Amino acid sequence: MILAAALMFGYSVNAQILQNGVPAPAGAIVYSLPSTTISLKVTAQHESFVAGPYAKYAEKYLGIEARTESGDFYTLGAIEMIPCIEADPSVRVAVNLGTSKTASANFLNFCSQGLVIASDSYTGKQAQWRFPSAVNSSDFASSGATSNLDSRTTTLYKSVKTAEGLEKVPVQQTQVVEKSIERKAVETASMIFRLRQKRMDIITGDTDATYSGEAMAAAIEEITRLEQEYLSLFIGKSVTDEQTVVFDVVPKAENGSKQMYIAFRISDTQGLVPASNMSGRPIVLELQQDGPQSAGASETAASGKGRIYYRQPATMVARLLDGQKEIMQGRMPVYQLGQTLSFPIEIAIK
Repeated sequence: MILAAALMFGYSVNAQILQNGVPAPAGAIVYSLPSTTISLKVTAQHESFVAGPYAKYAEKYLGIEARTESGDFYTLGAIEMIPCIEADPSVRVAVNLGTSKTASANFLNFCSQGLVIASDSYTGKQAQWRFPSAVNSSDFASSGATSNLDSRTTTLYKSVKTAEGLEKVPVQQTQVVEKSIERKAVETASMIFRLRQKRMDIITGDTDATYSGEAMAAAIEEITRLEQEYLSLFIGKSVTDEQTVVFDVVPKAENGSKQMYIAFRISDTQGLVPASNMSGRPIVLELQQDGPQSAGASETAASGKGRIYYRQPATMVARLLDGQKEIMQGRMPVYQLGQTLSFPIEIAIK
């Protein structure tokens, strides 16, 4: 900016940093200094998984590996890190611009650049919680294609009196018993292979029936659906959805050079939870100064004639960490970590 000094006569603009409980002077404009809130919009992928009843036989009869334990599983997905400018409620400044057009124009210019901010300014946000839907563990009830019962034939012997004496005569007895889990797994695996062979026969035309056009597509689609139903008895079923939560982190200047905050936590059973919930592992936000700090010092005077106070932000490198793993990194201005300076409000800016 090219500054041309224009000495103003008459009314002198006064700015005063108001202490707690001190009322603003009559006719003064009260404004605040800007403060940066780091807003994190986090999306977690949620899977509710139910293991198949034949999971432990999947490798033996199908040659595939299957998970054997049911549960809810959360993994971090997309993360948006957005700096939001708000009014710092801890700092209020009163300024009386009087009738000076230059002072009024400069004050509006500072407002437009975000160096000062109205005391009631707030970038309101809505935190949206999406709770995961529960998976129905009884979905396997209609997936079986074989009977739950089996007939077992056993041979018994009874004594029969003959001319030669007592002889043991074999007698067969048939009983209806419940099939073992492994027996049902064997039959289901056999059904899967038959369906695959049938689909291959239809595709290659090696079948007595003739399929063409929509009929062939419908037959193949139905066979594939049945195969997936039977296969789910081995590999299980899962329901996936997303959980989206917005977390806010407000950096504090009094923390000094150690700018580390637990932004949120992620729990294996509850998903995304606030930093105060100790059930999840912490996701840490670390702020580091980008380059050397300015040699200037913050001005803390109670009042200044012909000057207004504004806040110069500090450019920080923000890193989001999951343990030793860096999730994301970016540069952003953080106002409350910068310097509070003053500017001669009655200097004309061209």
